[in-house]
Amino acid sequence: MEAASTIWTNTNVATFSATSAEPYGAVLEGAVAVRGGRILWVGHRDAMPAGILGGQTETVDLGGRWMTPGLIDCHTHLVFAGDRADEFERRLLGESYEEIARSGGGIRSTVTATRAASFDTLLSAAERRLRALASEGVTTVEIKSGYGLELDTEMRMLQVALELERRNPIRVVGTLLGAHALPEEFEGRSAEYLEVVCEEMIPRAAEEGLAACVDAFCEEIAFTAEECGAVFDAAKAHGLPVRLHADQLSDSGGAALAAGHGALSADHLEFASEAGVRAMAAAGTVAVLLPGAFYTLRQTRPPPVDALRESGVPIALATDANPGSSPVLSPLTILQMGCTLFGLTPEEALAGMTRNGARALGLGDEIGTIEEGKAADFAVWDIDHPRELCYWLGGTPCHSVISGGEVASYD
Repeated sequence: MEAASTIWTNTNVATFSATSAEPYGAVLEGAVAVRGGRILWVGHRDAMPAGILGGQTETVDLGGRWMTPGLIDCHTHLVFAGDRADEFERRLLGESYEEIARSGGGIRSTVTATRAASFDTLLSAAERRLRALASEGVTTVEIKSGYGLELDTEMRMLQVALELERRNPIRVVGTLLGAHALPEEFEGRSAEYLEVVCEEMIPRAAEEGLAACVDAFCEEIAFTAEECGAVFDAAKAHGLPVRLHADQLSDSGGAALAAGHGALSADHLEFASEAGVRAMAAAGTVAVLLPGAFYTLRQTRPPPVDALRESGVPIALATDANPGSSPVLSPLTILQMGCTLFGLTPEEALAGMTRNGARALGLGDEIGTIEEGKAADFAVWDIDHPRELCYWLGGTPCHSVISGGEVASYD
């Protein structure tokens, strides 16, 4: 075997390999060898292959700390201007999310602020949010557009997302969410607006490589299943995979729609039907659960976790970081919420922010587990067991983050 550039040793490794018989895919007293930004070998530190330790190999002793795959936040809306703290207060005074949206608040209020913001303003604000996620072990983040709702601002948001990746040691996956809401200027003319999404936004994002995926919001306050299906057809015509905000506030048939179009994921799912869950299982569509929105909106009907488990649907978790329904910049808080609010086990929750988060982005062969050949993206933790990452609220147990085999620095 060729020599490693770096070997991280004296560490307990939670590999999250799907083929491991050990809880968390654990390798105790392990070591991870890296070369060229990829994992060369992982196993017990006393079983390293001959030749892997070369004359130029750097050895890093982690002092018995735990290592996990870098966390993957597979659903965020990090790029936006302004905030909606006033709406948070209005909800506490009794107004519903739908009432606020119909009165001109909600997504539309963020659209107004975002359209008026410059590239640099959006970049500066989003970078602060990104670094908050990274400080808790995130090495990959998905970032959606959806607060422009017109061509230029939607493209500017995606360009900001790409710039965040250029400026920081983190993988960014951009997603076009032009079908997030109906902009005010198209009131009563959803068909005309969706022509803009399908005939202008999607082709431009695909041609310029600004988006790796297309998303839509299937809900009574957004777009119908038929309208979202048209968006998906346009996305696939331009070679872009699809995802869906599905069944968050009502059963709109979103889970089945996502599955029928071979979507990478269906996200939220509080009102998903049993038939929708079965369709997702057959299609291999990942369920992305978003407890931050469930908590912030004070919802009472959790997603059908038992049905998802029984059908074998992979479950991912994400922050859904956004200014309205999930102002959450802590992936560790989301892990705790996933367990406390949705009944996930700590191992399920962590798999949801590693292995299954990668699947939700179509990157399961690249990231999400610590296995030979995958990207060397890790988080190192000052903990005695991985379940602690789902236990504590508050504190900063993240010791260090390795991205592409290099210690990440955000100076």
